[in-house]
Amino acid sequence: MRYLFLINTIVFLVIILYYSILTIYGLYYRTKARESKVLDTYPSVDILIPAHNEGKVIQKTLDAIIKLDYPGEVQIYLLNDNSKDDTGIIAEAFAKAYNNLHHIKVPKGEPRGKSRVLNYGLSISNSLYFVVYDADNQPEVQSLRLLVEAAVKIPNSAGAVGYVRTINENKNLLTRMISLEFQVFQLLMQSGRWVLFNTGSLTGTNMLVKRSTIDKVGNYDVFALAEDAELTLRITNIGQLLPIVPEAITWEQEPEEIKVLIKQRTRWLHGNLYLLEKMFSSIDNFKGKMLVHSLQQVLVYIVFLTFLMLSHGWFIAGLLGFFNSNIQLPFLLIWYMSYLVYTSQVFSAQVVEKTVSPINMAVGFISYFTYCQLFIFLFFRSLFFYIKAKKQKKVISWDKTIRF
Repeated sequence: MRYLFLINTIVFLVIILYYSILTIYGLYYRTKARESKVLDTYPSVDILIPAHNEGKVIQKTLDAIIKLDYPGEVQIYLLNDNSKDDTGIIAEAFAKAYNNLHHIKVPKGEPRGKSRVLNYGLSISNSLYFVVYDADNQPEVQSLRLLVEAAVKIPNSAGAVGYVRTINENKNLLTRMISLEFQVFQLLMQSGRWVLFNTGSLTGTNMLVKRSTIDKVGNYDVFALAEDAELTLRITNIGQLLPIVPEAITWEQEPEEIKVLIKQRTRWLHGNLYLLEKMFSSIDNFKGKMLVHSLQQVLVYIVFLTFLMLSHGWFIAGLLGFFNSNIQLPFLLIWYMSYLVYTSQVFSAQVVEKTVSPINMAVGFISYFTYCQLFIFLFFRSLFFYIKAKKQKKVISWDKTIRF
């Protein structure tokens, strides 16, 4: 038992050190001044916007899209996936007003979901690059230009990845916690991995990809609910890069109710369970730069979950008197260190993003004990439905996130 505790302690300390280093390098990259990379000529870009019953948000999205400041040719495709609300009416009005905006009615097909819709969008468009924006996004005017400049200037780039910020952050406690999660894990950790390993991950939205790269790796996997992460692996496997561009910002609506968050994150976890299964099918997924992405999946969805549950077990066992002080004290120290690293990440992200406020600081203090613990429930909920679908040989359907 003593040796088991020692091994657990060493592994946990290594993980804490790894994420601490990522945070430091992420902060360095986030605050680093970058020179302008203005191009002589700008390549053509197709903007793909998959949409299914997005009447509540699509007008603001299209308003933002048409205002993008891009010097090259841009074609905008609103990919209407059989919407039953007024999404089509709004899209048609924009298509009549702007020659480069196209309202595309996507034919019905299976399996349903974002990947199939994006594949259809790729089949009817032909620009050198394409960028994906979700139907609730409002990109800042320079975001597309910055993505393209990074993709063209950085050698061997397959595209570029921007930053997703929460437009409804101040709505309630839940949206503040989601915003902090994105600031830390979607930006600082991404930036840290880019500096350390020269590797980045597609984020599903505000992401640019070269058309020739898709020709090499193939279209989106229609069975992958985490289509961005799955495509990232295939792009990394051919040795191409995905630079991170923090200044390329889009604003996105996040769930305002816990039941909506549960459904959204269950879909995300289904996608990542599919990805884990796919990764473990070949040892090649743990070689070279592929190791960075595979390690990230294993750390988050296996190691982190295991230690989260063990920490609860150690705490309860200590309260019940099963551990003496000589054993309990080292684990309390490790728990304290992990909490310290987490809060340091949260507060440093707030400083960099200029979102520091008394309420956001308070949210940072409590989110570890509340929001982070929700991960356990979400994982096992997702795992149950994933195994059930596998046994019944059913395809897990795409579950659309409700807008507000």
